[in-house]
Parts: sequence; structure tokens; C-alpha cells
Amino acid sequence: MAMPLRQSIKVATYLAEQKIRRRDKFPLIVELEPLFACNLKCEGCGKIQHPAGVLKQRMPVAQAVGAVMESGAPMVSIAGGEPLMHPQIDEIVRQLVAKRKYVFLCTNAMLLRKKMDKFTPSPYFAFAVHIDGLRERHDESVAKEGVFDEAVEAIKEAKRRGFRVTTNSTFFNTDTPQTIIEVLNFLNDDLQVDEMMISPAYAYEKAPDQEHFLGVEQTRELFKKAFAGGNRRRWRLNHSPLFLDFLEGKVDFPCTAWAIPNYSLFGWQRPCYLMSDGYVPTYRELVEDTDWDKYGRGKDPRCANCMAHCGYEPTAVLATMGSLKESLRALRETVSGNRE
Repeated sequence: MAMPLRQSIKVATYLAEQKIRRRDKFPLIVELEPLFACNLKCEGCGKIQHPAGVLKQRMPVAQAVGAVMESGAPMVSIAGGEPLMHPQIDEIVRQLVAKRKYVFLCTNAMLLRKKMDKFTPSPYFAFAVHIDGLRERHDESVAKEGVFDEAVEAIKEAKRRGFRVTTNSTFFNTDTPQTIIEVLNFLNDDLQVDEMMISPAYAYEKAPDQEHFLGVEQTRELFKKAFAGGNRRRWRLNHSPLFLDFLEGKVDFPCTAWAIPNYSLFGWQRPCYLMSDGYVPTYRELVEDTDWDKYGRGKDPRCANCMAHCGYEPTAVLATMGSLKESLRALRETVSGNRE
């Protein structure tokens, strides 16, 4: 795990505070969606399926920042849609960074070089560029040629200007261990991004392509083979060791979707950003008025093949904090990653 040490300490302190206050449900990172509009039509995403009137809406800055502050989460992932299409996205980021929130701005990078001057490098801020494979594979997944090359050039420029750059890669049942190894080697060694996040493709119900999502056993076999030969230790993966164990099938966890809640133009989404069972105006209502026991694998058929980070990464983090052995293991990997 290559999370910066300062960030690791802040998150660990935050988790300790929740334990002292005896809170059993709290947010770790908020997934903020200030718009649904996008400049691409990715096959695995259903955000742009919203009506035209909804796609034209942009969340006010005060609303976006207020939701994050109300939740109390130490980290924010700003997604969409394409957040760089929001005319005030730089102000949202600026205000959140000023409040010492760790902000990850998720982007397909098509507008990144054009909009980069609006942002300032900070240890509290990172661009999170979506890369699903090398050139041919990535361009196929986003249904447009040239996107991979533009993303690569944008990453290089952002790194040159001193920004932290992370990546997010989603893998489908059309991937093989080798395609995973190839793209992560490229991101880790050639582009030298700061951190990489990986995710098995999840059955997002509004996605145009419903044929290529991974099942649980497929996911475990795929990552077990991709992680072999020391790759897992060498790559700067932005995940807890226990979550990577989970992807390989070495451990299993219940879902804790309340820890990575989604806030969009509609409010706080119940129960997670992959499933829409209604919205509430406050995080407190989301936590207190949702029957969390009815969600997760073995409980809701929609959750049957889900191994997404929004449900299981926080469970792994909490399990790490509850074990001295796992805490020391995570610390070793954090320190090792920061030395590279």
C-alpha cells in the first residue's frame, strides 16, 4: 500500500476517534458526484442514462462542500459524470483542500490538460485518472479512439507540474492476468503514477454492457494469478493488504457500504452508488434509516457478484485496525511504498 504516510496517520487517527466515541457506522471516504454529464459513453457506466434535464444540472459549491463536512469523512472522491465539466470544480476542490480533506478528482483526462491551470498541487489533492488497459483495450472500453493517448499525455503533464496522480482501473471478464499485469506494469514503471486503484467490474444495473461483469470466483482467480510472482508487493496499489487478500479469495468480508457513501444531485444514495433504493438529504438519515442487514452477498441477489471497493475496502480497513498483526503489516507496506 503506497498511501502517503501523512494521509495514513490522519485516517488512522480518525478511525481511532470513531472507536473512542463508540460509533459503529461512519464514513471513511465520500463519493461526491456534483454532476452526471460526461464527455464519453463508457460501456460499463450508466450515469449518462439520466434524462437530459438531469444531465444539465450542476451541484452548487456550497452544497457539495456542505455534504462532505456534514459527513465528517477525512477523504473525498469526486466523480460523476466527468467532474472537469463542472464550471466550479476548481472551487469545490479548493474549499475541500482548505478544510484539510484529502481530495481525489476522478477524470477520464480528456479535459485535464485544458483545465489543469485551475488547480494547485497539494499533498491533500490528487488527480485520479481512469485507465482500463493499454491503448486498444482502454479505447474500446470508453468507446472512443485516442482517449488512452490523451490520458497518458495528461498524466505526464500533471506529474511534470508537481501534482499527485493516481489511477483507477476496472477489469472485466474479458481481461486476463496478463492484460492486468501489462497495464499495471505500464502505470507503475513507465508512467510512475503515485498510486493505483483496481476494481473488478461490478454489475452496475444501468450500464449498457451487462455481459462482461465478473463473478466472485472469476474475480478471485483473475487477481490471484495477476498478483503472483511478487507483482502485488512491487506495484504501488492504493489498497489495504486485507482488501487485496479479499480480491484473491484468501479472506472474505461482509459489506460495509455505509463507510463509502455516495452523495449526488439527488442526495445520499441508499445503499451505495451501485444500487439505487432511494435518497435521503443527510448522511445521518442514510445511516440511521437504512436497513443495512438486508444488503450484501447472500442477502440481496443484486449483491451476489459484487466485490467492489465501495463495499469491501472499508471492511478490510476496519479489520486491519482491529488487529495488531494486520496493523503492523499495513504499516510496513506503507513505509515501504513511501521509500520507493
